[in-house]
Amino acid sequence: MFKKTLFQLHWFFGITAGLVLALMGITGAVVSFQDELLNALNPSVLKVEKLDSGVLPPAELVRKVEATEGKQVAMLWVGIDSDSAARVFFTPPPGERRGQMRYVDPYTGTYQGDAVGQDFFGLMLQLHRFLAMGQTGRQITGACTLMLIFFCLSGLYLRWPRKALNWRAWLTLDWAKKGRSFNWDLHAVAGTWCMVFYLLAALTGLSWSYEWYNKGLQTLFGDSHQGEQRKGGRGQRGPAGPAPVADYEAIWASIQKAAGPELSLYNVRMPPAAGQPATVFYLRTDSPHERAFNQIVLDPTTGAIKKHERYDDKSYKAQLLTSLYALHVGSYWGLTGRILVTVASLTMPLFFITGWLLYLDRRRKKRQVKEARKGLAGNSSDASSWLIGFASQSGFAEQLAWQTAGQLQSAGLPVRVQPLAALSEKDLQHAGNALFVVSTFGDGEAPDSARGFERNVLGQPLSLRTLKYSVLALGDRQYPHFCGFATRIQQWLSERGAQALFSPVQVDSGDPDALHQWQQHLSQLTGGAPSVPWQAPSYNNWTLEQRDLINPGSRGSSVYLLGLRAPDAHYRWQAGDLVEVMPRQCAWAVEHFLEGLGLSADSPVQLAGLQETLAQALASRQLPENRGHLVGMHAQALVDALIPLNMREYSIASIPEDGVLQLIVRQERHADGSLGIGSGWLTEHAPVGSSINLRVRRNSGFHLPAEPCPLILIGNGTGLAGLRSLLKARIAAGEQRNWLFFGERNAAHDFYCREELHGWLANGDLEHLSLAFSRDQAQKVYVQDRVREAADEIRQWLAEGAALYICGSLQGMAAGVDQALIDIVGAEALERLIEQGRYKRDVY
Repeated sequence: MFKKTLFQLHWFFGITAGLVLALMGITGAVVSFQDELLNALNPSVLKVEKLDSGVLPPAELVRKVEATEGKQVAMLWVGIDSDSAARVFFTPPPGERRGQMRYVDPYTGTYQGDAVGQDFFGLMLQLHRFLAMGQTGRQITGACTLMLIFFCLSGLYLRWPRKALNWRAWLTLDWAKKGRSFNWDLHAVAGTWCMVFYLLAALTGLSWSYEWYNKGLQTLFGDSHQGEQRKGGRGQRGPAGPAPVADYEAIWASIQKAAGPELSLYNVRMPPAAGQPATVFYLRTDSPHERAFNQIVLDPTTGAIKKHERYDDKSYKAQLLTSLYALHVGSYWGLTGRILVTVASLTMPLFFITGWLLYLDRRRKKRQVKEARKGLAGNSSDASSWLIGFASQSGFAEQLAWQTAGQLQSAGLPVRVQPLAALSEKDLQHAGNALFVVSTFGDGEAPDSARGFERNVLGQPLSLRTLKYSVLALGDRQYPHFCGFATRIQQWLSERGAQALFSPVQVDSGDPDALHQWQQHLSQLTGGAPSVPWQAPSYNNWTLEQRDLINPGSRGSSVYLLGLRAPDAHYRWQAGDLVEVMPRQCAWAVEHFLEGLGLSADSPVQLAGLQETLAQALASRQLPENRGHLVGMHAQALVDALIPLNMREYSIASIPEDGVLQLIVRQERHADGSLGIGSGWLTEHAPVGSSINLRVRRNSGFHLPAEPCPLILIGNGTGLAGLRSLLKARIAAGEQRNWLFFGERNAAHDFYCREELHGWLANGDLEHLSLAFSRDQAQKVYVQDRVREAADEIRQWLAEGAALYICGSLQGMAAGVDQALIDIVGAEALERLIEQGRYKRDVY
């Protein structure tokens, strides 16, 4: 459970903070070699000719610069015996932190000119530190930096291999892999290589994001009185007043005396007002790195040294504190360290991209599993049924298991599909025929869901002589123990006396030829015709025939009852099923998007092999607000560059006998007042009589019980849709022990299907109707409150075998009902209801 939760947090934070971290990585890499890049772009500005006479003393250099500029110097950066231009900063105007900066020849005092690219690197630094968004951006980058630490530690835990001491398992990448296997390997291996650099960058970078963190570092690493002086010269803001008249000759004498003949660079920072000390940072030729500064605090009018902190005199931990920036950019280890940190920073977008690819792959496989279940009859526990057991890590094995069941069932064979985690020794001993669709995780390991099966069942001395079986093994041949878990299952079954129906089929990274071989074997078993390759789910055009507002006058968002007609009569569904709707952009959104792109809405384009106008094609695409990167594209390239709209799921509110598929849809309103794409398309933009592209999706986890029993249905808002279909099916079957709890805002405006529900209550088809309208009294009353009020009768119904169905909002209602039921029957009893299939939820 802990690992699953950690994984969910890892990918959730990854797809939310990953883009910001990718931007921080790229901008950080650009800034890390700023000086070298600026020198290459501005050799005549940033490079000077070294003179044997040496650099000018600070007094003469300042005198020449101030005479030319007419401004007072506030800061000097000068390299001794260097071919680099000196940097001079003038006193900032009131209200600004830093004044104008000019490049000066330290040997002559003449101006060098302005450097090309300075503003670009300034912008990169702002983006890196706070996304160029001020304090708001600083908080965002700080939070994302904390998430980076979580990514490193959780990623290390999640990928911990079975052979932890095998360095190849940690650090080697097999370039021969492809698809999801390669993306996962690249994500994990590259992450291991970069982890130390990312932790270092995050742990040092947080000092610029959070003051509490900075103070903690100073307390933990600083020597006595060290922390308060670490940023000497910055932020020493005293009372406003005239700047002091500096004696640069005395200051220079103090610098030379303190640094000695090995002085290589000095930085003088003058105070903003008289009476405050000046700060000097200097490097010696023997300094270990470019940020190993020694610090002098002195009187700017006399040059008298008040404090002198030498880098070499500090403890090791205090040296680390002084070197935070050098550690952050890698210069603490010289040029090699800078290169390694820069390369690691440039790879940051890799994890965002591969993480998204892995996430989308999981989503796609989940949808395919759901589609594979479509149309299958309920599982049977009869021994005559073919047992199909699956063990899946990413969902692919589960999808294939259901597709296998579909092929057997289409030939008239009864099937029973179960995860290996749910199989017992008794199940295997009583099964006559079994097919196992088994994925191997990593290098021969069992998927997480099947570890209990391997621990508790495999290796048991069972007699399975009456069992006939075969195995579809999924794996990656790049691993030494290819399909290792499936192989262990096959060997154990053989040793227990089970007979193979045909040789195991091993599938390398979803190889379609191997999958077709499995299908051919199934065809031979069933005596059917050779099967065609399994297909992806398809959508059909249904006609929107009805759209009625069912909460006129409500203070909440508008809610509509929609009716859709199937393209032909063969479409069926069960109460509790869902629909997946492919929405479209409205016409004005497409027109607004095309403004300024210089393209005609009538331009012909190809989409999925069909020719459409550009406007028609864009209606099925996500339209980004920022269109700058799309300017200049031709029509086809524009369509190809945009991401298709995602489908929207809705609970079906009717049964096939009604002759129409009904939905109850609430309009989603964004902060700017615009409608959500899915709800807006269905409730406003799509004309009545137009086509809606959708498909019915089986939702077996919310179907009615197989055997008649009392039913307690609890929901709020548009969650009434799923409960309404269940009630309609129950009433059609003559089942009258139905109890509905329903909640909304106000009875006067938000009592959906009022006449219908009251009619069922009057006819005896609904035994109880418990209502909770939260805004109809001073103290708000919710569905969970009505549940608690009926605690005794609910316990009685459950004792009589009742099943509970919950449909509606996950936040608030569902969690509140869960807690109310725990209070009524206890947590263990509620868990038993879940295991018995008597507590089912369809929440969103």
